[in-house]
Amino acid sequence: MQGQELIDGLWVATVETFYMVGISVLIAVILGLPLGLLLVMLSPGNILDNPKLHKPLSAIVNTGRSFPFIILLVVLTPFTRLVVGTSIGSTAALVPLTLAAIPFFARLAETSILEVDKGLIEAAEAMGCNYWQIVLKVLVPEALPSIVLGVTILIVNLLSASAMAGAVGGGGLGNLAIQYGYQRFDVAVMFATIIVLIILVQLIQLFGDRISQSLRKK
Repeated sequence: MQGQELIDGLWVATVETFYMVGISVLIAVILGLPLGLLLVMLSPGNILDNPKLHKPLSAIVNTGRSFPFIILLVVLTPFTRLVVGTSIGSTAALVPLTLAAIPFFARLAETSILEVDKGLIEAAEAMGCNYWQIVLKVLVPEALPSIVLGVTILIVNLLSASAMAGAVGGGGLGNLAIQYGYQRFDVAVMFATIIVLIILVQLIQLFGDRISQSLRKK
């Protein structure tokens, strides 16, 4: 690939990567944040103290995080084909990306929420706040700067995973690097995709840090 063809290929691959990562992050945050909250609330000494539920839930989350992504891609192939009708392409890569992202972000959210000063929770309980008021008015707002950093980490990790998905025809920058850079020995394509990924990671990290710092000041 040379000149305009390379630019066009990089543009299409970058759009596909944003499509895969964006939807996966959105679903992971929507499902992972409540899961992280539940892990905190059910843990010993917290509002919904329930070890019988906390232990199996924690084990399920740990199991979801234990699979190397490349293995998850292969293992979920039949399920992916059942859900989206194919195991190749950007849409197919969404299934393993999302399933890998949910437990990962749940742990990040749990860590962020555990950083909230317990004195604030006790003060809210003393004022008669119920569970949902404590969650929505104390835990989430206080943990939000840290949660934003967690989302940033999640996005960067999914960028790497989406590139790995190219090994099995997942589309995006990884697929471009493998199909043209590796299989066709096109060094220019390989270096171009690496540079684009580095730039994306730097921009995402910078943007996430700025938002987190802004929230901390408020």
